[in-house]
Amino acid sequence: MNEEILTTFDVQGNVTGTAPRDEVHRKGLWHETFHCWFVQQRDNDLYIYLQLRSKDKRDDAGLLDITAAGHLLADETAMDGIREVEEELGLRISYDDLIPLGIIPYTMTKDGMIDNERANVFLYSNPYPLEQFRLQREEVAGIVLAEFSAFRRFWEGGLHQLDVSGFRITDSGERIAIHETVDMTHFVPHDADYYRQVIAGVEAAFG
Repeated sequence: MNEEILTTFDVQGNVTGTAPRDEVHRKGLWHETFHCWFVQQRDNDLYIYLQLRSKDKRDDAGLLDITAAGHLLADETAMDGIREVEEELGLRISYDDLIPLGIIPYTMTKDGMIDNERANVFLYSNPYPLEQFRLQREEVAGIVLAEFSAFRRFWEGGLHQLDVSGFRITDSGERIAIHETVDMTHFVPHDADYYRQVIAGVEAAFG
């Protein structure tokens, strides 16, 4: 498999060149990613979708994360990131239907890796039922929803646990319904300010 080459940036967002993905993470070079958060309005309630990462992932295995996300390669723009939705969730959606929240820079440091991301963040008002999600099993093990007002209180510190429900794919390929209570340890450790900016974007778009 060819090594992924990413565009690198300085802290001000100016392009500085390109580098292989492993080098980017080892040296803490700024690079761009695509993040797409699914939301859904049901009657008077708003829900946000979370991806359950596969237990076979190299990083953050088995943790809850952005609905669909991935790195942008050196020859790609944010528009190309839409491929992540189809690859990971099996849904073909239009870039024109996304609600842009702009670029959110943030840093995640773990296991000797410095992940300095310039995340191109988008929202998507999802019309699809969970039955139509076809997951890329080597990447994604399930999809769950959380009630948005509870999700907001959770990241603001008002709740220590969060109820989620959806489905998980078992090792044998069976799709089973799940209803669980999770805490901070169940989430990919994105900076809390990142989550707060996404929450503010959802409120502005759907409030």
